[in-house]
Amino acid sequence: MFGFGKSKAHREIDAQTLKAMLADGSVQLIDVREPDEFAAEHIAGAVNVPLSGFSPQNLPDAGGRTVVLQCAGGKRSGLALDHCAKAQAAVETHLAGGIGAWKAAGFPVERG
Repeated sequence: MFGFGKSKAHREIDAQTLKAMLADGSVQLIDVREPDEFAAEHIAGAVNVPLSGFSPQNLPDAGGRTVVLQCAGGKRSGLALDHCAKAQAAVETHLAGGIGAWKAAGFPVERG
């Protein structure tokens, strides 16, 4: 939004691009929000790896898929990308606007 948590190494994708990637199976979506937020609502197929304990080494095996990080609005996923850059992990992409942008695009979320 205001450049928080963003660096030149960050690649942003929009909700439509993420939806297409989820549909074709080319993405491993990681939701870095806290467990209570994830339980309240999340994008189908997302795996919860909270920023509060985030380490690139703890990310699930993506099986050759592109890893995309996501949070509520983009700040925390940007911070997680900074952690990945410091660890030289091959994760550089997040959802611009987070789950808020996903919902604003009219896409569904799962609850519980």
